[in-house]
Amino acid sequence: MFGFLKRKFRKKIARIEITGAIGSSTRNRVLEALEFVEEQKFPALLLRIDSPGGTVGDSQEIYAALKKLREKVKVVASFGNISASGGVYIGVGADYIISNAGTITGSIGVILRGNNIEKLLDKIGVSFKVIKSGAYKDILSFDREITPEERVILQSLIDSSYNQFVETVAEGRKLSPATVRSFADGRVFTGEQAVELGLVDRIGTEEDARCYAAELVGLDPKTTKVFTIKPPKSFASKFLPSGSDSAIARLQFEAETSGMPLWMWQ
Repeated sequence: MFGFLKRKFRKKIARIEITGAIGSSTRNRVLEALEFVEEQKFPALLLRIDSPGGTVGDSQEIYAALKKLREKVKVVASFGNISASGGVYIGVGADYIISNAGTITGSIGVILRGNNIEKLLDKIGVSFKVIKSGAYKDILSFDREITPEERVILQSLIDSSYNQFVETVAEGRKLSPATVRSFADGRVFTGEQAVELGLVDRIGTEEDARCYAAELVGLDPKTTKVFTIKPPKSFASKFLPSGSDSAIARLQFEAETSGMPLWMWQ
């Protein structure tokens, strides 16, 4: 039975979508899907990315899994409306990147946000008493401004994460770190501009990406079909209006990642 399934998929291209903000739920879903691609011996994977990026660790784990999968499977990334920051990080884990001319991409950099509601708390007469084990244990606390010393610490953290990003893009796109740094200042590009920079291989649609993936593994692009590995629907989505799932997911992402370094275009 299982042998039959594997033979069935050897003439098809697997397809995985990465949409919306990249967080732990995206990581879990994509890692499971990548494992399925390897187990079922698909010859190629079409990775459709339509994401502004997200958390650092989750993006890194997906990238690492893609690199491992590439030892056995050809991976072609297709950039949709937006593939920025963490979306780029994941994309450079593919063998080849095809982007629409108008795709918004780039935004290579790191952002860390913290909320400060000190003035609001003062107005309503609320204050917090903090007992901590070290001077910086409550860094980025929402009830006070950060100190100059804390700013130095946080900038060092951001710089380290940024350097990791640059090194990975340089490795994945076969560019020098210096070349990547010349455009990795947080700015965004169109897909057309990204080709000129070496961030993307060529302009094309998702259909073009499918055809190229087929060609890479010796399949007929005219007849080769894709098998989309879809995420399971959440229980709430059965009762909510269309589109509510993504809105709830974004709100949850914002709440969970406050104070975390992000590879994300804001």
